[in-house]
Amino acid sequence: MRATSPARSERRAREHSATRASILEAARRVAARDGARDLSLRATAAEAGFAPAALYGYFRNKDELLLALAAEDLSGLARAMRNAAGTLEGPGRLAAAAGAALSLLQHTETIVAASSALPSIAGTSDAERLFNGRLIGALNALSDATGHRAESRESQADVLLLAASLTGLALLARSGRLEALGFSADELLARLDTRFSKAI
Repeated sequence: MRATSPARSERRAREHSATRASILEAARRVAARDGARDLSLRATAAEAGFAPAALYGYFRNKDELLLALAAEDLSGLARAMRNAAGTLEGPGRLAAAAGAALSLLQHTETIVAASSALPSIAGTSDAERLFNGRLIGALNALSDATGHRAESRESQADVLLLAASLTGLALLARSGRLEALGFSADELLARLDTRFSKAI
């Protein structure tokens, strides 16, 4: 039996990565059309032009596929927050980052849908580790936007409260409830900036 050459292994890894990316693109189209909660491996395979069984070489089940999409969206969320806050200093920095996060959260269903894909007891699957790592990256971007790195447990808890506030605001805004309650997103983001920029 001949050993696989490094070049051949590298080519296979690139092909695997490219195929995985095309599956994720197809899954994103299906989620946009059918809703992330109704995402299925069968519909994704059909959209990508694969037999359904072929997807199991990349994702064990629908939950892993959904977590991979959500992980990509968390990366985009962290990038958007860093870009929005990047050129600002002092007051308004957190509001800018939070505004970018709120906009994405309002229009991104995968992160909310991923909550049903996460096990109730933390596990060790690659999909879950990837999601958790990207979540930490988004929380770090939010922490950086406050102007203070959350290093103590207390300041980390404040970042989680801030993230929960943004998630709740996104749900209220998406459903039209925020406006119905007589609040604007900008007004509430300014209050978050005032309260959390000092606290963290």
